[in-house]
Amino acid sequence: MTELLNNREYKKEQLKRLLLRIHEGESVEKLKDEFRQVLSGISPLEIPLIEQELVKEGISAKDIAKMCDLHVELFREAVKGTDELEERDLPDGHPLKTLYLENKEIMKDAEMLNLYARTLATTKDERMRKEILGVLEEIVSNLRKVGFTHYNREEMLTFPYIERRGLTAIATVLWTKHDEIRFMIKYLAELLRKREEMPWDEFVERFKNKAGEAAFALSDMVFRENNIYYPTLKALLSEGEWKAIRMQEDEYGYYKVNPPEWDPGEDVKPLHPWEINPELSVEQLLGLPKEVQEALKGQPLEFDKSELKREGDIDLGTGYLNIEELRAIFEALPVDVTFIDKDDRVRFFSPGERIFGRSLSVLGRPVQLCHPPKSVHIVNKILRAFKEGRKKEATFWIRLGPKYVYIRYVPLFNEKGEYIGTLEMTMDIAPYKEIKGEKRLLDWRD
Repeated sequence: MTELLNNREYKKEQLKRLLLRIHEGESVEKLKDEFRQVLSGISPLEIPLIEQELVKEGISAKDIAKMCDLHVELFREAVKGTDELEERDLPDGHPLKTLYLENKEIMKDAEMLNLYARTLATTKDERMRKEILGVLEEIVSNLRKVGFTHYNREEMLTFPYIERRGLTAIATVLWTKHDEIRFMIKYLAELLRKREEMPWDEFVERFKNKAGEAAFALSDMVFRENNIYYPTLKALLSEGEWKAIRMQEDEYGYYKVNPPEWDPGEDVKPLHPWEINPELSVEQLLGLPKEVQEALKGQPLEFDKSELKREGDIDLGTGYLNIEELRAIFEALPVDVTFIDKDDRVRFFSPGERIFGRSLSVLGRPVQLCHPPKSVHIVNKILRAFKEGRKKEATFWIRLGPKYVYIRYVPLFNEKGEYIGTLEMTMDIAPYKEIKGEKRLLDWRD
């Protein structure tokens, strides 16, 4: 029996039998130990080939996907490294633990992408091709979300902290790689969408190659993050910085995980990038991964010590501006704004080009007296609905010569939920209705 167990072909057959038993309804948890024993003698590179054989034997692609999940999980268990240990040391809901958990899902989906792309290339059965294409569309659709969630959170929430400390090169390299992967996945989605426009053999060969490249790039990024970037973040960021990150994460969403709330304690103040001391201590430098330490040798770090809030600035909750800047912003906006306070009196209108004329004499005037008598009852109905919380907006659009004017009224409330006034926003949307196609930042020419 020992000789048989050491025989690779025998183990391959054992693995196939176990996968078939799952397909027939046996519990995955019940079979895990048997899987682990068989997998110990098989190269991870051979497992997808065995799964391809199962596809040929008629097992549905969706069932194969479940099996793929299992072999990826078991393989990960077999090759646990420092990233697994790092993850275990972190509490649930901690932003860094969430990133590690997302990378597990990304790795799994990258491997499935490569597996099914190669399976598609060798499948002759038309029904099976259709099913595999459906699975591939789902995988690619999911992987496109990596850029909007996982990568976006890193770029918008963690990069500012290392940039502040002078490690801008790390952020630049990672962001460049992120964009390359985004492009690869987008290209795969376009290939799938346009597959009917080219010969099957050409499509499937091109898709297999591009899927392989994308899978490798995704896996390589997981390795870079788990072994270099995340240990760097762990060495540098304090609990206060992680608390600030956790407070903002939901804005960008997550990739296939749903982290619970996490708070290091009420005594820990959230620290935003502009609030930290950017200089690195000797202890922090020694805690960085060796690759980062090597890269920093002989290169003086340029810490960003700029102050965000200046004397005379107004705290607007999401930033700080002085009066001059605030006035210039309102003047540049492609929308004119009028604010009516809780007593229905005009308190402010924006400067610059306007659609409806405004003069300083309107300030302090009841808004009802700013409208023709025949429409005052409508104005009062809108304001009453806002004050009573029955409506969240009132919109209108009219044509004024070449202009197509869009008007929107919204009620404003303070932190206690109390009504404090109404904002009127007016803009000419005619130019925007003419826009077609795309013009990206990279298309700009001076």
